[in-house]
Amino acid sequence: MSVIVKEALEGLIREVKNDPAKAQAVFETTSVLGEHVSVTSSSRQFDYQFDEPEIFGGQDAAPNPVEYVLGALGACQAIMYRALSSLKGIHLDKVTVKTKGYLDAQGFTGLNQEVRPGYQKIEYETIIESGERKEKLERLAEQVDLLCPVLDILSNPVEVKGKVTIHHKPELVH
Repeated sequence: MSVIVKEALEGLIREVKNDPAKAQAVFETTSVLGEHVSVTSSSRQFDYQFDEPEIFGGQDAAPNPVEYVLGALGACQAIMYRALSSLKGIHLDKVTVKTKGYLDAQGFTGLNQEVRPGYQKIEYETIIESGERKEKLERLAEQVDLLCPVLDILSNPVEVKGKVTIHHKPELVH
């Protein structure tokens, strides 16, 4: 149990109860294409890299976007275990989340219109080390799955809107 996490979350819960408008949040990232298929993304003060394996035209210098999706799910699950266990006074010695995504390259290469370009299936396994009662940990696991934002995003349709802005540069005349 983390006292720091517990106090932070209790403070957030109090603020949101007193002023529900404080519950609203907007997260933003910017992603810029680099050499080959490498990308640098930034969120708040953090920069992180994306690349692809060589078979997909990359230099295998960083995880690819679909691997980050799996990492985001695993990280969100682990964070929710820490958050909820801290609020409920449940001691966890260790939480490990293993994720696996099944993808068919026929989809994103356009070779088969019947195959979706993204994951066909995602699986995860959470390994909990704790001296707490099994029933208590099973209830915690149910609550984590119910409240994990990334699991919710992946499991339920979410509105996604995009637009393209073109800054046209006139062609050079020779």
